[in-house]
Amino acid sequence: MSRRAAFRQGLPVLCKGDGALSDWEKRSAARVAAPARARKLAKVPFVELADGRLQGVVSSGSDIERVYVSSVEAGTYAFACSTNNNRPCGGARGSFCNHIRSLVGEAVLQYGAERVARYLRVETGGEEPTAASVTNAMTGTRPAPAATKTAAPVFSRFLRQLAYLELDPTTAPLPEMQWFPQARTVA
Repeated sequence: MSRRAAFRQGLPVLCKGDGALSDWEKRSAARVAAPARARKLAKVPFVELADGRLQGVVSSGSDIERVYVSSVEAGTYAFACSTNNNRPCGGARGSFCNHIRSLVGEAVLQYGAERVARYLRVETGGEEPTAASVTNAMTGTRPAPAATKTAAPVFSRFLRQLAYLELDPTTAPLPEMQWFPQARTVA
């Protein structure tokens, strides 16, 4: 079974970087952070803390072919949720929809509640942050909807990640990554 087929069926997908750090990862300029806890990729296949937002791709509960691109801005908690073809989410009218709530929950599993709260600049009142307390603190400020202009780049990065899952594990350089500087200089 291919990695993409396993991903679509909600089965665990082993990728390069699962387990102990390889020699390549140790030499890499960017440190690969291990997830806080294991998570299933069927509902929220892609989540990232980037560009001043928590953003990611969330699967539709009703249509297997549809996904939603959701995001929450750090500090203001302005939120956006739309389908991969820029149709607005019906549940994100004035407050967080279930897609955004799922995104926050999976981000807490991926990065840990403390890191997510710190990145989004959420004050949880001195208590240990959890997905629920982070979400409640953000919704308590009554955040405004944001423009969905960020959906295209997030979805593009998600598709790029899926393409890398199709590759066989190798230590050979990837052509599109050749602009990175080499680890060692040959004299």
